[in-house]
Amino acid sequence: MAEDTKKTLQTQLWNIANTLRGKMGADEFRDYILGFIFYKYLSERMHLFADEILKHDGITFADIKETTPDGKAYLQAIEKESVERLGYFLKPTELFHKIAEKGARKEDNFILEDLAAILKHIESSTMGHASEEDFEGLFEDLDLGSSKLGKTENQKNELIAKVLTHLDKIDFRLADTEADVLGDAYEYLIGQFASGAGKKAGEFYTPQEVSTILAKIVTTGKTRLKSVYDPTCGSGSLLLRVAKEVKEVGHFYGQEMNPTTYNLARMNMILHGVHYQRFDLRNEDTLEHPAPEHADLRFEAIVANPPFSANWSASAIHENDDRFSAYGRLAPKTKADFAFVQHMVHHLDTGATMACVLPHGVLFRGGAEEHIRKHLIENCNYLDAVIGLPANIFFGTGIPTCILVLKKQRENPDNILFIDASQGFEKVGNQNNLRAEDVERIVSTYRERKGIAKFSQVTERSGIEANDYNLNIPRYVDTYNEEKSVDLDVLASKLTVLEKDMGENNKVIVGFCEELGIKAPF
Repeated sequence: MAEDTKKTLQTQLWNIANTLRGKMGADEFRDYILGFIFYKYLSERMHLFADEILKHDGITFADIKETTPDGKAYLQAIEKESVERLGYFLKPTELFHKIAEKGARKEDNFILEDLAAILKHIESSTMGHASEEDFEGLFEDLDLGSSKLGKTENQKNELIAKVLTHLDKIDFRLADTEADVLGDAYEYLIGQFASGAGKKAGEFYTPQEVSTILAKIVTTGKTRLKSVYDPTCGSGSLLLRVAKEVKEVGHFYGQEMNPTTYNLARMNMILHGVHYQRFDLRNEDTLEHPAPEHADLRFEAIVANPPFSANWSASAIHENDDRFSAYGRLAPKTKADFAFVQHMVHHLDTGATMACVLPHGVLFRGGAEEHIRKHLIENCNYLDAVIGLPANIFFGTGIPTCILVLKKQRENPDNILFIDASQGFEKVGNQNNLRAEDVERIVSTYRERKGIAKFSQVTERSGIEANDYNLNIPRYVDTYNEEKSVDLDVLASKLTVLEKDMGENNKVIVGFCEELGIKAPF
């Protein structure tokens, strides 16, 4: 029943999203629809919270007269509790239902100014409180004056009112604390937007199947995590996926350079019921300007899908940075992949696990990258496993990718596990998708650390050294399929018979040509 409810909600929200689709690109209308869903979520959560407080007074939040002395006293008390517990505050007249109701009227239905003021008030209600940083600028991407919503103010108002009216009819089931129906639907929408956003999708979304592999790897043998960190957290979906694999995550940490995606990540956290005091996301450039608040922190689990082969400064100033100085070399300017690895290793706690997705080239490219690989394996002995994934499983790029798993205190210090999962997928449209059985095979092979013919191999470190620290998977996992042997005597006999048959056919053709009085073709 819960699954049916989830699918119904997903369909309803996607249909509403498509109301805006004709007006703008996928990444643009994403910001509007997800922003409005988030506003409705905050509103309904506020309503439920306030009604619970008022239960003993025999009234509801909607009953409060905001301009009366009693009403003001109620609101003052509720605001104090709400900002402390929820992190923000809304008045009864600012609730989503009220603004949607006004927009649905035949007359006096202009809501753009009211809506802009309400969204601003949600942010301002947090000022001076512990939640201020987590709500600051959350709605800055909802430009209600954009010409993409319509040429005139009335056209813009009509479109926004239509979307809010449709959303208002949907039950988000927030009272059902056992099921994260809305959270799952929100993740579904993010994935749908990613499929239509092309190359930009990589900025905010990791395919769910890949996220599941990373999450299961870093939670192997654990039921609780003190902390999880993603230095390129995008929409926050990967962090939240880790939480699905354990009973509890104490604290979520992340950094995201793109301001719009950073806002989406904070919304995603709050909408999934993660209390504002349990997540610390920063809008920073991870490599060039890492968040100072995270500088001295070490994490129990780290997951990441960094931008593939991104540019970075590789400035000499980084040679004295604790994240990079021990290696003696910096990652190349045009390929920051190992710079992200070094950053993550720096923040990895002893006994903890990190798993990150990288382009295949990190396994075998020479120069500085070879030097860093050698240091990680020979000097640090952190590399635990290398997993090759199929090509064309990420939105916006068809390149083959891999997962590197690193630990600072390995249970198997004398060997490294290689898995070649490049052939396990199904083709859906233009994409290759990992199936549930593909995910399960990768994870179980990692956890059991077993060799499987044509799929995985446990290799001694001496074997890696013998290959000059080249980690290209075919060097360790033999996937060669021997060609079926051919009996040459049988083949020769067949050719003799064929040649005889051809001779007979040629005689027939010559006869036909003579009867027709034309020259034979041979």
